[in-house]
Amino acid sequence: MTRLLIYGPSYRRIEAEVAAAAPGMDVLIMDEAGIIRLDGTEIALDAAAPNLAWANHEVFLSPAARTFFVTLLKAESLAWVQSAAAGFDNPAFGELVRKGAKLSTSHGQAIGMADYVMAGVLDHFQRGPERRAAQNAQVWWREGFREVSGTNWLIIGYGAIGQGVAQRAQAFGAKVVGVRRDSNASPFAERIVDLSALSEELPRADVVVLSIPLNARTRHIADAAFFRAMKAGSVLVNVGRGGLVDEAALLAALDAGLPEHAVLDVFETEPLPVDSPFWDHPRVSVTGHCSGVTGGENRRNQALFLDNLARFANGTPLLNVADPKDVFAARD
Repeated sequence: MTRLLIYGPSYRRIEAEVAAAAPGMDVLIMDEAGIIRLDGTEIALDAAAPNLAWANHEVFLSPAARTFFVTLLKAESLAWVQSAAAGFDNPAFGELVRKGAKLSTSHGQAIGMADYVMAGVLDHFQRGPERRAAQNAQVWWREGFREVSGTNWLIIGYGAIGQGVAQRAQAFGAKVVGVRRDSNASPFAERIVDLSALSEELPRADVVVLSIPLNARTRHIADAAFFRAMKAGSVLVNVGRGGLVDEAALLAALDAGLPEHAVLDVFETEPLPVDSPFWDHPRVSVTGHCSGVTGGENRRNQALFLDNLARFANGTPLLNVADPKDVFAARD
């Protein structure tokens, strides 16, 4: 009998839907303490032997996270893991794929992340901190602000997140250039280029968005030369991974005024250390890796898992399966 490993609090929400998607499948339920039960009976970790699993954010952030992944790594017949993340640079994913399991990712957070990017840029363009300070001081402050209309956006990493940003920016009247390996045209971008074109595109961009996966080629892609090429008055937004940015180079560049501002949701060390200069830098907006944390994210991740679960049970192709070469590249 095929066995599904799932985190208890998640399973309790969708028990009926799981039964409908995969009738008769054995469900291994792991609780917050890392104890696994099958049909209500506790089962040893070494005997669990799951064939598939839903590795969602609830279990990632729970005390059971380590035990959950150890259970998967011990499973000799593990065939598929559904992740709730868009990326796959977590070393555990590489180990699971290396042992032969398929890994499917999720774009459930893309809508929220695209909204976050727009909010961060708009807050800077519209001088949000100054407006709030004026309100707090009860000052009738009437100063102008920058429009998005007519600005040039360079979106490095033009997947689900990048395209979501492009669609929103275009609706505001911006012109978008997307950066990705696939050169096929997009309705939300003026053109699509690859990474080799960055030196040409950076000097034109008013807003530069990093939403590209982290791997050996993209680590510290935003370095001192990258910042020197940016346009005066430009804004950098990083919602990809902290390792995309050479943080020392960014701090030096911000102190020199180029870019003008950085909106940062991800950092090389997380949580961001309390002594990090990013916290109180006047040209930086900091958030705690939460750009995709919305009410809709869990709903979309859950719907994808149930869809793929039915596909797995029926023997039809899964959605969003990661290419093993990309998964391994993310670990290098």
